[in-house]
Amino acid sequence: MSELIPVALFLLVLFSLLGAGVWVGLALMGVAWFGMEMFTTRPVGDAMMTTIWRSSSSWTLTALPLFIWMGEILYRTRLSEDMFRGLAPWMARLPGGLLHTNVAGCTVFAAVSGSSAATLTTVGKMSVPELRRRGYPERLVIGTLAGAATLGLMIPPSLTLIVYGVTINESITKLFMAGIVPGLVLAALFMGYIAIISRIAPDFRPAPEPVMSFAERVRNSRFLIPVLILITAIIGSMYTGIATATEAAAVGVVGSLMLAAAQRSLTWSSFISSLMGAVRTSAMIALILAGASFLSLSMGFTGLPRALAEWIGALELGRFQLLMALLVFYIVIGCFLDGISAVVLTIAVVEPMIRQAGIDVIWFGIFVVVVVEMAQITPPVGFNLFVLQGMTGHSMAYIARAALPMFAIMVVMVFILIAFPGLATWLPENMRHAVP
Repeated sequence: MSELIPVALFLLVLFSLLGAGVWVGLALMGVAWFGMEMFTTRPVGDAMMTTIWRSSSSWTLTALPLFIWMGEILYRTRLSEDMFRGLAPWMARLPGGLLHTNVAGCTVFAAVSGSSAATLTTVGKMSVPELRRRGYPERLVIGTLAGAATLGLMIPPSLTLIVYGVTINESITKLFMAGIVPGLVLAALFMGYIAIISRIAPDFRPAPEPVMSFAERVRNSRFLIPVLILITAIIGSMYTGIATATEAAAVGVVGSLMLAAAQRSLTWSSFISSLMGAVRTSAMIALILAGASFLSLSMGFTGLPRALAEWIGALELGRFQLLMALLVFYIVIGCFLDGISAVVLTIAVVEPMIRQAGIDVIWFGIFVVVVVEMAQITPPVGFNLFVLQGMTGHSMAYIARAALPMFAIMVVMVFILIAFPGLATWLPENMRHAVP
């Protein structure tokens, strides 16, 4: 029971700071400072300076601002309009019609964005007005978009996977490869739900789309060529070993600038806006990572992670039982923290548990991302809910109810991952010329 005292104190200080409105990164540093002062004799300032510098100077971390900048650039192009024009003719014939453009569009943009919010905003600004105009049920338009946008967290380049990889010192490239197949499976589950609900929903009566010949559909597909080339350059360069994740991010930035210039949407104003947007987001994430790194050091000095791991081990939980406990834990914590904060805050304690249980850390990264995706659409802090509220004007409760089926599908995805771990591990294990 003695190990529960520092746990209770850490949590008390953390939630007091978060409840007072302190930024997450600063709250983590505050908790770490408290722990160092209370439970160690080491000079706190020296430890804080050394730890924050070490966490901030990681070469792997340079991929993060580059991928964020790439997403910011693409957000300011005509990419969403072009994607809709290229995807709509192929989606219209499927059961569920153009609702599938929400999933397909989010899947495509996720492969060049890495951000759930950027994916949601970019695809939503085009698909929501178009689907409304055609008479698709509002709850399905909003719910499918909210769920599909979370694919931005899994399909590479994923910002959450970068943060996870840096935190546990694992290959970003392998994590990216691990996210491809589960991301596509989750997208297929979303599309399967759309096909089923379109048959049983009594209010599903959208306006019919004009019939297009195969040749016309192929001609419209030309609008997808630029983004497909960009996806191939980013993911292909990493898979073949030509580029590391950081180098692929640089390729993505150059490619997105060229795409924006070709579309005549690259102005000095949009360039500065994209750059400043990337700086703000990168600085926020860097502050959270710095605070989490200091907190990990502080908890290490108290022996808290080791004590908790030993306590969990003493419970003799099986692998499945441990994963179910972590599933519930991350769903609960995701109701109050954004995904990146949840990962960096907990992984120092969780990592020893999963290693002791013999769980593959690459596979567990995908497991965590799926559960963190749920946090994007769960109140009160589900970020996708806030974005959709601003975009559609609906209440938070309405959007959360509309997204509930997508939440259930993600739970199903967790069990699929547990039953078929090879979905996440096959590509990384068979990568040629794996790059650390």
